[in-house]
Amino acid sequence: MALAALAFYPFGASHALAAAVGGGATVAGSLVAARMALGGGVQPAGMVVGRLLAGVIFKWVVVLAVLGLGMAWWRLPPLPMLVGLLAATLAFVLANLLKR
Repeated sequence: MALAALAFYPFGASHALAAAVGGGATVAGSLVAARMALGGGVQPAGMVVGRLLAGVIFKWVVVLAVLGLGMAWWRLPPLPMLVGLLAATLAFVLANLLKR
């Protein structure tokens, strides 16, 4: 996320901020998903699967809401936000692969 923001900094501060907002959207969505999926304690398997599914759905709702706010309210350019989103998502995937 920070590397994406630094890569867009030569194009202007708004582009760098947009990349940071895109990555921050992924982080915020992942936090919401983790709280939703893991916050229920010990439950039956059906409830756990339901909480995991709800967590994924709420993650993408939060991501899309933050991206929408970035474009509509803050008037940030969309391409750097998408690159920041992609960079943060790939970082999460790589972190999970290296964790094994």
